[in-house]
Amino acid sequence: MSATNRGVVYKGPGEVAVESIAFPELTLGNRKCDHGVILKVITTNICGSDQHMVRGRTTAPSGLVLGHEITGQIIECGRDVEFLKVGDFVSVPFNIACGRCRNCKEGKTGICLNVNPARPGAAYGYVDMGGWVGGQAEYVMVPYADFNLLKFPDADQALEKIRDLTLLSDILPTGFHGCVTAGVGPGSTVYIAGAGPVGLAAAASAQLLGAACVIVGDMIQSRLDQARSFGCETINLKEDGDIEDKLEQILGEREVDCFVDCVGFEAHACGCNSHVEAPATVLNSAMSITRAGGQIGIPGLYVTEDPGAVDDAAKKGALSMRFGLGWAKSHSFHTGQCPVMKYHRQLMQAILFNKIKIADAVNVQVISLDEAPQGYADFDGGAAKKFVIDPHSAVTA
Repeated sequence: MSATNRGVVYKGPGEVAVESIAFPELTLGNRKCDHGVILKVITTNICGSDQHMVRGRTTAPSGLVLGHEITGQIIECGRDVEFLKVGDFVSVPFNIACGRCRNCKEGKTGICLNVNPARPGAAYGYVDMGGWVGGQAEYVMVPYADFNLLKFPDADQALEKIRDLTLLSDILPTGFHGCVTAGVGPGSTVYIAGAGPVGLAAAASAQLLGAACVIVGDMIQSRLDQARSFGCETINLKEDGDIEDKLEQILGEREVDCFVDCVGFEAHACGCNSHVEAPATVLNSAMSITRAGGQIGIPGLYVTEDPGAVDDAAKKGALSMRFGLGWAKSHSFHTGQCPVMKYHRQLMQAILFNKIKIADAVNVQVISLDEAPQGYADFDGGAAKKFVIDPHSAVTA
């Protein structure tokens, strides 16, 4: 087994680099991690959540190995791993979960109580998420393997569909979760805020759930064009005019049944003020255009510390929301990390049986590990793509 490893490292605001990092071991601090496995990373994706850190909009420390979207092949198993074996191809939920605590037993794996001393919930390679080493690397260690990992039924089939299956680690379940918590079902009208990869995954998920009309709003036309490529209606939020008027042109109504926020805390104002950051604007729009009694799914990231925020309140996550409107309309708000394991097996089946073409929907582009810094730069520039890193040239081969 190779004892070398390389990974994508956050160096400071606006800078990442591919560097040599430690080869993973089956240890947790000073003790053995007998329930863990070591993976050869087959694919690992760049996420919009990573971009928040790289832009300097979190308290992420320099030297953090990035990456929480991981698909890999097991090359070593701990002594206590019973149901997986060397050679298995697996999807890694970005949530790290022990499987033993109250929340895990209730299916709330995004807020496991035992894997992060700072707060409930953990993730690989992410600020304030337990200090776990990220997976934008050649090799990575995954704890609680029997509980966390989703094994693909056939290795050859997995490689054949890897561009789709790689999205099971985060954005497809996250987009799907946003739609489920927004109440999307057959015949629904749905507004998706944001046409980045999670927004596009949410739009495709809404279609899978039977929505009658899926409308995607964004400020980047190429991303809106990508949404239109698989049957969505779109609204360019840089153009002047009330969003209600634009909805009426599409639906004949000024409200939607369901709203999904796939933007988060770096949102900007609409129209001629699109250059101005307004972190609560999406949430306020949600209350304005969601029907009375409707549900609002919020998979978009909001943080408790944002050093680059527009004001002191926003720096600690205090946003100016018109919450009284949401109360008056009896809205339901659903926040937090997606509990990936709640959905990933069903979504794997949807991929394997060709019920969803998620790689096409989010426009996957496979790049090498050495191309990761350029991938970050292009993604930050608004590229209508989902960058998937292929550290061992397994996909391109």
